[in-house]
Amino acid sequence: MTMNVAIAVLLSGAVLTQDASQGAAALKESLAQNQAKLRTYSWIETTQISLKGEVKKQEQKQCYYGADGKVQKTPIGGGGSAPAQPESGGRKGGRLKKKVVENKVDEMKDYMERVAALVHQYVPPDPQKIQAAQAAGNVSTQPAGGTLNLSVKDYVKPGDLLAIGFDTAAKQLSSYNVKSYVEKPKEDDVTLAVTFARLDDGTSYPQQTVLDVPGKKIQVKVTNAGYKKTGS
Repeated sequence: MTMNVAIAVLLSGAVLTQDASQGAAALKESLAQNQAKLRTYSWIETTQISLKGEVKKQEQKQCYYGADGKVQKTPIGGGGSAPAQPESGGRKGGRLKKKVVENKVDEMKDYMERVAALVHQYVPPDPQKIQAAQAAGNVSTQPAGGTLNLSVKDYVKPGDLLAIGFDTAAKQLSSYNVKSYVEKPKEDDVTLAVTFARLDDGTSYPQQTVLDVPGKKIQVKVTNAGYKKTGS
């Protein structure tokens, strides 16, 4: 490699590094600005928890940001556990089967609640957590055309991985995926994918989040809708 070629390669790498750094800064700024806009809205959150493909619990909550900057949630009537299936196999057999199902659901209830809570540790993305991960050297960037791909390690838990696609021209998220776990890595690994949508004023929000725990056959689906300006 000649001296001129070597210099060109080094300069090219420096430009990519600078662009990536600027892109990461733009992402954090965009998230912070978007978060500020979201705080002026209220919305309805629908959470559906399934076990082996069967819905075990569904609930709706009215959500809004409180003065402390945290999301406040008020349950909306009509939610709760899925209705019990009709008894079959005779009166005694039906009761026994129902009892077994109820015990199974009770055993999994706390675990499923922890899975559901995990969603809100990753969504919406927190610019301060990304900043902390970057300061710890846990953020890597890879420009790809008009998209900046960021990999964030140890975002919430040791060993987790957050993959973000950021459209640098539109200054908005193009993809958002997570690999994490509930309690122990490999034993109850989870994947999380978020679909974003935009409100009339351009504010981005997580329209639907799907979290899967393949090892436990549990899925949590969180859908946000009905956004209204607070007080309107």
